[in-house]
Amino acid sequence: MRPHHLKHSALAALTTVALAIGGAAPAADLHVVSSGGFAQAYKDLSGPYERSSGDKLVSAWGPSMGATRNAIPARLDRGEPIDVVIMVGDALDQLMAEGRLEPGSKVVLANSPIACAVRQGAARPDIGSVDGLRQAFLKAQRVAYSDSASGEYIKRQLLDKLGIRQQMEGKAAQIPATPVGEIIAHGEADFGCQQRSELKPVAGIDIVGLLPPEVQLRTQFSGAVVRGASQPERARALLRFLAAPDNAAAIEATGLEPVAAAH
Repeated sequence: MRPHHLKHSALAALTTVALAIGGAAPAADLHVVSSGGFAQAYKDLSGPYERSSGDKLVSAWGPSMGATRNAIPARLDRGEPIDVVIMVGDALDQLMAEGRLEPGSKVVLANSPIACAVRQGAARPDIGSVDGLRQAFLKAQRVAYSDSASGEYIKRQLLDKLGIRQQMEGKAAQIPATPVGEIIAHGEADFGCQQRSELKPVAGIDIVGLLPPEVQLRTQFSGAVVRGASQPERARALLRFLAAPDNAAAIEATGLEPVAAAH
């Protein structure tokens, strides 16, 4: 079970939250949308934040990019009431450039490496080398990857780096919205890759390892306050809490590499 350590790791950060929003301020609903890569860390830390602040986090989930209805840009297009977004850094920067987020509110939370998985109990390919990864792709009957940052990298760059784009035509598929791990667990693919933090919570799969360093891509996850948010100061307090060094261990437990740990 993840984190008996949460209770201890969050204590110092809780004081910061109380000071930031003021102990006498009435509680409020804070609307947050997180993409999958940071979702488990956010879930694990949401309870301590709610208890310390008195606020209620109204949470929703969606990809940082893509054309699905739940994608964060699509939610903003519809005018959903959102105070905070947590998403892939590059996609967040694009929304910031478009004027949809509060200038200066971006907080870098973690970096996320890509890992690969097979169905639970299946033979585990050795992907510790570039050639081993290449063979794992080639030997798989069907390969799945996401429609967000990791999948875009696999589709646009990794297959070329491995020299297997042509061989993978027809048996490698980009999966919209559904987590890659669930596709593997249900037997719809026998090998797949996604952010390690998105694979870890999925039952029925075995994570076989990270992409080799030579072809690894670490994705930055950041949060920001939405332009016109109803609770901008509370939104900033939440982001400071999530980025607090005392919460680095909780973030790391989900498969991410916390930025706060380096400070």
